[in-house]
Amino acid sequence: MTATSSKDVMIIENDDRQDVEEDEIVAIDYELRQIENEIQKLEDRKKILTQRKEKLRDDALLRKSLSISKKDWNKEDFSWSRDLKKALKDVFKIDKLRELQLPTMNAIMSNEDVILIMPTGGGKSLCYQLPAVISKGITIVVSPLVSLMEDQLHGLQKVNVQARMLSAKSDKENVKTVMNALLDKKSDIKLIYVTPEYMAKSNRFMSKLQKAFETKRLDRFAIDEVHCCSQWGHDFRPDYKFLGILKSMFPGVPILGLTATAPAKIIVDVQKMLDIQGCLVLRATFNRPNLYYEVRRKPADKDTCLDMIENLLKNRFKDKSGIIYTTTIKDAEQLTRYLRALGIKVGCYHAMLEADYRSEVYSKWISGKYQAVVATIAFGLGIDKPDVRFVIHHCVSKSMENFYQESGRAGRDGKKSACIVLFRLPDVFKLSTMVFQDKVGLQNLYKMLAYCLDQTSCRRSLIASHFEESWTRTDCAEMCDHCKKPKKEKQVDVAPYCRQLYEILTKAVQSETRLTALKLLDAWYGKGASALRVSSVPTPKFTRESGEAIVGYLVVNGYLQEDFHFSAYSTISYLKRGPKAALALDKAHQILFNYELH
Repeated sequence: MTATSSKDVMIIENDDRQDVEEDEIVAIDYELRQIENEIQKLEDRKKILTQRKEKLRDDALLRKSLSISKKDWNKEDFSWSRDLKKALKDVFKIDKLRELQLPTMNAIMSNEDVILIMPTGGGKSLCYQLPAVISKGITIVVSPLVSLMEDQLHGLQKVNVQARMLSAKSDKENVKTVMNALLDKKSDIKLIYVTPEYMAKSNRFMSKLQKAFETKRLDRFAIDEVHCCSQWGHDFRPDYKFLGILKSMFPGVPILGLTATAPAKIIVDVQKMLDIQGCLVLRATFNRPNLYYEVRRKPADKDTCLDMIENLLKNRFKDKSGIIYTTTIKDAEQLTRYLRALGIKVGCYHAMLEADYRSEVYSKWISGKYQAVVATIAFGLGIDKPDVRFVIHHCVSKSMENFYQESGRAGRDGKKSACIVLFRLPDVFKLSTMVFQDKVGLQNLYKMLAYCLDQTSCRRSLIASHFEESWTRTDCAEMCDHCKKPKKEKQVDVAPYCRQLYEILTKAVQSETRLTALKLLDAWYGKGASALRVSSVPTPKFTRESGEAIVGYLVVNGYLQEDFHFSAYSTISYLKRGPKAALALDKAHQILFNYELH
């Protein structure tokens, strides 16, 4: 029997110790996983409780709002009712108020804080202009766009109501006049329009406002586009956060917030930010029964697209007035040139043009010298033209809110008007690079994409559900393309196509290549660089238009995901597998798309 050497004993002891250590590591790893699982459960529980707590608080605020709303604000026996009626007729030449205008005015004149949600063209501006005319002091109107303020001042000048505007571009003389008006009780200026940026940056203005408050010259604040206060809104503006100090600086001065589009979540957020929790909330219906909604596939070829627009303007909308919205200044200028070359009288309007030129374009359009204005979204807020018979979106809007607001500039006289979106998937990916840094930018854009991809639902019902209302096909009365020519629902399982696209994306990753939507579609259809194609993936038997629709649907539903990268000159959107990729890879999983492939 051989004696074990001390060296061998050490090796055995080391092996034993190593085994013990490995066992301990395994045990620790197990315990750590258990702790991680417990932490995750607690985090999930914390999230549920936090959401529940927020909901209970929000519900309490909504109940408070409801109790204020039960008061009869429609009465005409307030101390100011006679003056209100007289000024309406004598100054504004209006015989009758519209829905919610009187309750809003009575509440704000009673020093109640109010948020008014009213569709574009519903008459929101009158809700602070008319009270301003019959009040002794000054109404401060906070507005996000200089062009919007210019439009309002133009309208007030026509009815001889004295109003002024302050922005970064205001000249010294105008600033001096406004500052003096805040303190001069003999001044006839009734409204002062100001950008939130100017308020946030001008200590002089805020100092004068405080003095106006002390001398009881400050009647009320009207905050236009109030959804800009909320980070959850479709148009968040950081300088709107400054307005959160108004309640503490000017206690007792009522705030009127106005917006055309805001779901309940955003309204509650705005109330908190402005410190007017539980204020009166008045909401008009979003249904504009005179507007016809339609989505058309936008031709990829520029000339074919121009032919479509030319045909619309020269035939369907012959001698009728309208607006054509584009995404960029370059698009607006190019489309204007092309349409003019076809003999169509159109004007171009965007924020970079000189104010005088913009005013000239606006005047020619109002007078009928121009059939349409080709414009970026800088145009249209507060426009005073009731007979706009069509609004054409040359590219999809950034959100359902933007779309509703922009299309809502049609048919303010209550007569039938058309709202047409020209939809093409590449336009969506162009827009996504502009909005992806916003908190809810992509989420909002994808809702617009879903609206365009839908082939059968009533357009009105899609808009209604977004704004938390419920409309039926009978509410539409064949005033959308789907209700006018109903299609049968035809569901197709696109999961197999999703897996084919994953194969193409996997090959690209292996060769350290990123794919844009265009390159992914090219590879799928056997076009473009042969190195990107996958031989086992068959070329689709349906059109590229259908292929684009499938890619769009997979992005909206999280099976594909945009991946943004900065280059020296631009931001590029690539596609990669989305958060639902694991589901899609399960061959039993179906991705049902209500779409007719052709």
